[in-house]
Amino acid sequence: MVLNYIWIAFFVIAFILGLVRLIFYGDTEIFPAMMGSTFDMAKTGFEISLGLTGVMTLWMGLMKVGEQGGIVRLMSRLVGPLFRRLFPDIPKDHPAGGAIMMNIAANMLGLDNAATPLGLKAMNELQSINPDKDTASNPMIMFLTLNTSGLTIIPISIMVYRAQMGAADPSDVFVPILISTFFSTLIGIIAVSLIQRINLFHPVVLAYLGGLTLLISGIIWYFTTIPQQQVNTASSVAGNLILFGIIISFITLAFIKKVNVYDSFIEGAKEGFWIAVKIIPYLIAILVAVGVFRTSGAMDFMVDGIRWVVNGFGADGEFVSALPTALMKPLSGSGARGMMVDAMKQYGADSFIGRLSCIFQGASDTTFYIIAVYFGSVSIRKTRYAVGCGLLADLAGVVAAIFVAYLFFG
Repeated sequence: MVLNYIWIAFFVIAFILGLVRLIFYGDTEIFPAMMGSTFDMAKTGFEISLGLTGVMTLWMGLMKVGEQGGIVRLMSRLVGPLFRRLFPDIPKDHPAGGAIMMNIAANMLGLDNAATPLGLKAMNELQSINPDKDTASNPMIMFLTLNTSGLTIIPISIMVYRAQMGAADPSDVFVPILISTFFSTLIGIIAVSLIQRINLFHPVVLAYLGGLTLLISGIIWYFTTIPQQQVNTASSVAGNLILFGIIISFITLAFIKKVNVYDSFIEGAKEGFWIAVKIIPYLIAILVAVGVFRTSGAMDFMVDGIRWVVNGFGADGEFVSALPTALMKPLSGSGARGMMVDAMKQYGADSFIGRLSCIFQGASDTTFYIIAVYFGSVSIRKTRYAVGCGLLADLAGVVAAIFVAYLFFG
């Protein structure tokens, strides 16, 4: 529903600005240019979607191998001790706990097809122990905040789009995204824990959150100590090494579990092919709207206004051109994806703006969509502070993304 209004608004605003430019400035080229952009962006959307099939097929095949090899269950066990402290209101051994851990583990691996059903199951289990059926409970809000913060270890779709847009190394944003999404999740957890008075100083919580924070801080410190020209190389090597290690671990786990690795890969690859095909109408729809919006001058007007404010504070405003992706992300995942692709098309996949747009895309998730779907599935009307905490996590991800983009690519 939100994307519907955004999509319509893009066309209406573009039309009004086009009329203003035609009537008051005599710009007779504006409407031919706007119509031309619709055909150009439709062609671009189709070409991108078609090119996605190969890489998407590869990664979905690998993810299916990992899923059938038991990686989701393994990760849910690893985060189990932390989650039991973050959800103190869930009774011991209640099925809600297992569903939550499985959902978060699937999200971290980028397994959206598995994560959504598990998330809906978790919400239904949480509703069964919710004393006020139309009001979000404490565990529900913590669960939603963890989802909206978008903690992802493997940003598959972003790397796939970067590959299709011609990036020299599609995975060079892997480490920056990991850092940004970690801070988004950390701030979300802290915010909800403070409101719910969850003990963040419990030894188990400190061990998990403190240990991860020290690790991320150590990574940031390391990259600040080496010359700027070596940062990108080091990030690329580390990112690709980790990704290849993950692939090997998926195959190894599947082999140990006596899974037919080849057949599992083919099964997942088939899903990846059809996912790439299904993306075509959605990507074309948003890219055409973004193209018209940009050609009319509306995008430049919005970005220049924000840049003027940023420059007024004496800050470097180079990052502002990537902000449309960040502003769209809480509202619509496909809308933000369109903004990301548009930024890479306009500035180049390996430009600072193109990379920052990708980091924005991976730093958090679609807050309003997730809240609408998950709360709607159990008829929750009173969301309490869920939206506020989700948006705070999004903001933390945006700030962290800007910082790491300058650190790695500035």
